[in-house]
Amino acid sequence: MLNDKIILITDALHFLGIPGSTAMIANGATVYAHDNEFTDAAKRAEFEAEVPGAKALSLQDPEELVAYVVEAEGRLDVMINNDAFPALKASIDEINVEQLRQTLESLVVRGFMFASAASKRMKPAKSGKIIFISSAAPAHGIPNYSMYVAARGGTNALAHSLAKELGRYNIQVNALAPNFVESPTYFPKELLENETAFKKITSQIPLGRLGKREEAGDYLVFLASNKSDFITGQVLYFAGGWA
Repeated sequence: MLNDKIILITDALHFLGIPGSTAMIANGATVYAHDNEFTDAAKRAEFEAEVPGAKALSLQDPEELVAYVVEAEGRLDVMINNDAFPALKASIDEINVEQLRQTLESLVVRGFMFASAASKRMKPAKSGKIIFISSAAPAHGIPNYSMYVAARGGTNALAHSLAKELGRYNIQVNALAPNFVESPTYFPKELLENETAFKKITSQIPLGRLGKREEAGDYLVFLASNKSDFITGQVLYFAGGWA
C-alpha cells in the first residue's frame, strides 16, 4: 500500500513508534526513525532488531534529520511527528511553569520544527504528507491535565492551519488523534493489571476496551498512503467512540 514511500518518524521508541514503523515497513515503506535515545548506539541496534528494516538515526536536529533522509533517498514522502511526553497531572494552581514549557516544547514546538523542515523539501516536489500523532483529549478536556491537553490541542490546530497553507503544494497535513490505546507510554503494565483501575478506564469507552497498537498502526498506514490523498486538515480520532 505504501509503494516504496520514504518516511521519517519521530520518538520511535514511544507512543505509536514501534507498531507504526512495523506496519509501514510491512506495507512497503522505507522507514527512518528518530528518538532522543538514539544517540546511544545500543538503543538504535535494539530498535532495529525489534523493527527489522527500520533505519534508526542518531541525529537530533530536525533540519539535519530531514536533510539526511533527503540526501540518502532523494526525497521525503511522509513526515510523521509521533511526539510523546508524559501527561503530567496538576491542578491549575499547582502547575509548574517549567513543566508547562517542557510539555509545549515536546508536543508542539518540536513537531512544528520537523514539519517546517519537511515542508521545505516537499514544496518543490509538489507532493508530501505531514502527520501529527496527537490525542483525542482536546475533544473533551481532562481535569487536572490542562498542560497536556492544551499542548495536544495546539498540535491539532497546527494540522488544520498547515493543511490550508500547504494544500496548494499537494501536501496533505492531518492529525491522528488516539486515546485509550494500549501504549506503555500512557498505560503502563502495572496500571492495566490493576483490575479496578482498568475497569474505571474502559468504562469511559463506548466500545468497552482499549485500542490495540496494531490497529493504530494500520490507521497510520492508511494516512501515509495514496488512499488518503484527498484528506487534509483533519483531526482523525482513534478512541473507541470516546471522541
